Amino acid sequence: MTEPFIESEMLGATRWTSAAICDLVDENKGSIDPRIYTDEQLYQLELERIFGRAWLCVAHEAQIPNAGDFFSTYMGEDPVLVVRQVDMSVKVLLNQCRHRGMKLCRADLGNAKVFSCSYHGWSYAINGDLIRVPREEEGYKNKLIKSDWGAIEVAAVELYHGLIFATWDPQAPSLKTYLGDAAYYLDTFLSRHDGGTEIIGGVTKWVVKANWKFAAEQFASDMYHAPLSHLSATLAAMPEGTSVSKAEWKGTGYHVRTHQGGHGTGFFSAPTEAAQMENIQILFGWMGEDASKYYYTQAAENLRQRRGDAPLVINGAHMTIFPNLSFLPAIQTLRVWQPRGPNEIEVWAVTIVDKAAPQAAKEQWRLGNIRTFSAGGVFEQDDGENWVMIQDVLRGYRARKTALNTSMGQGFAKPHEHYPGIVGDVFSEEAARGLYSHWAKMLTTDKWATLYD
Repeated sequence: MTEPFIESEMLGATRWTSAAICDLVDENKGSIDPRIYTDEQLYQLELERIFGRAWLCVAHEAQIPNAGDFFSTYMGEDPVLVVRQVDMSVKVLLNQCRHRGMKLCRADLGNAKVFSCSYHGWSYAINGDLIRVPREEEGYKNKLIKSDWGAIEVAAVELYHGLIFATWDPQAPSLKTYLGDAAYYLDTFLSRHDGGTEIIGGVTKWVVKANWKFAAEQFASDMYHAPLSHLSATLAAMPEGTSVSKAEWKGTGYHVRTHQGGHGTGFFSAPTEAAQMENIQILFGWMGEDASKYYYTQAAENLRQRRGDAPLVINGAHMTIFPNLSFLPAIQTLRVWQPRGPNEIEVWAVTIVDKAAPQAAKEQWRLGNIRTFSAGGVFEQDDGENWVMIQDVLRGYRARKTALNTSMGQGFAKPHEHYPGIVGDVFSEEAARGLYSHWAKMLTTDKWATLYD
């Protein structure tokens, strides 16, 4: 008997069956089908079954410090408003007027007492209640039940060390469960000081003509590209005459796939003070002396005291929280890969620092991110060019039918005595296999228990 097509709220019966989707990601062979980056119907399923259900990072609480403050962003391709309430709680509302679907608020951020639609004037309180309808007596004869037509609110909102997460799915697990092993590594980025973190320099946005999964996978899994793709930029930032060996991270390299959830990270841990000093020199060239020394000394000591365990001073680190939140500790960039169809990403990036960091270090991080991981940053240009060129190749018929290899490190990762997750050598694709496996599961199952068994 032929398996029925997946039923999709957005598409009706699609041409994809569960078995066909799972066949796109073959963990045993270590291969993926490149149609996962190009197929429009798969993309529409992603919007519904991944971005419509997963916990997504929508803002940092420092972006909405006061009652009435709002920040406009997206969950998938749904525009949303992240709004600080009078009681200082946070609501996330669909940025859509319930009358004719106009975007309710067209500003990127600000402070509001009400949100008034610029099309017909329906007005909503900051909690989403519909409070005013122009010509209500004439047009609706006072029969409109306004309480039935408030702005749509997400199913749940949770904060994690300053980051605001939201989900549309009332059946989603708690954020703690969703993060799982990833929380340990996220804490090293966000919980280095009890004073918390802040955003400096605003949000930088740019468009990359490539699928969102290229970016998410690279930040979850791919240290393999760095010594080649980024070598020239790294050497350019070092003192003249620096050898290639001096531009490589020192210490033991780790690659982590979380047990559930599709999250992943990679990093180096320097075991000696001498090795750590060499890593500081690399960061000097990228971020500056004050930022580098703060990260490796004060921030590391604060983290040790707060956690009560051996410090995790991570170098050359990268991480993705599935599906589309990525960050680089020490560099201090955090970004959301906003999907814009199967062939385009809108990158939203911020620089996030400890509030307690010296002002000189904060300024170095701000400028350092402009030089390295911004729209015009040297490393960002390397990455973007790679992703765009792959997407361009995948326009070809034969290219879309040619399997891609994801077998690096297969069979060698295992649990670690200290680091949570399935841990292998830093040059591995274990986390990539985890990300794509979880991607396929989310597209083919409605049950969270199946995803987190």
